[in-house]
Amino acid sequence: MGGFDFDVIERSVGYLFREGMTFTLTLTGMAALGGIVFGTLLAMMRLSSFRVLAIVATGYVNLMRSIPLLLVIFWFYFLVPYIGAWMTGSSQPIQVGAFASSVITFTMFEAAYYSEIMRAGIQSIPRGQVSAGYALGLDYWQTMGRIVLPQAFRNMIPILLTQTIILFQDTSLVYVLSITDFLGAASKIAQRDGRLVEMYLFAALVYFVISFSLSVVVKRLQQKIAIVR
Repeated sequence: MGGFDFDVIERSVGYLFREGMTFTLTLTGMAALGGIVFGTLLAMMRLSSFRVLAIVATGYVNLMRSIPLLLVIFWFYFLVPYIGAWMTGSSQPIQVGAFASSVITFTMFEAAYYSEIMRAGIQSIPRGQVSAGYALGLDYWQTMGRIVLPQAFRNMIPILLTQTIILFQDTSLVYVLSITDFLGAASKIAQRDGRLVEMYLFAALVYFVISFSLSVVVKRLQQKIAIVR
């Protein structure tokens, strides 16, 4: 440790958290919110009695869960602008932008995983409550929105948070789009100052502390919910 430079970390910590971590948390929050909303719709489609909706949702979920996230990022960022130009008849590729591309990509990808979590949560609700909703004159969507989903969300909160922690870690893959997330900021400083060991170790430590702390919170929340039950 004699050659370990702590000063480079001290000089860079402001930039790392102000620029890098801000983007990482923003992307995580937006993708998690969008993924939960879209994933809930997919889960309801998969459980719907309309076969076409169920087939479309099932195909989407299976496709996204079978493709590496890095490949999805590449596809969306490089191919979608040309597909959009072809659909609109434009002679130039549609400019999506790195930030919008990353948000949409992570939302679409994570929605497939949130969908499976929500589907399990919906199926954990006794079928009798759904029948009771129908008996009261509610349709499928009203029964889901007023009776089933509120209970399903409560049951699935720990797992949803766990998946969000995984999403937080996966956001480091946006480096392929040259976006300055936390890891990207650490990498820039490491390359600039020639201090790869110091910066990558510090980045790993920060990811570990945040992820481990959130995992402890999720575990305690899960125990609290279990006790209430």
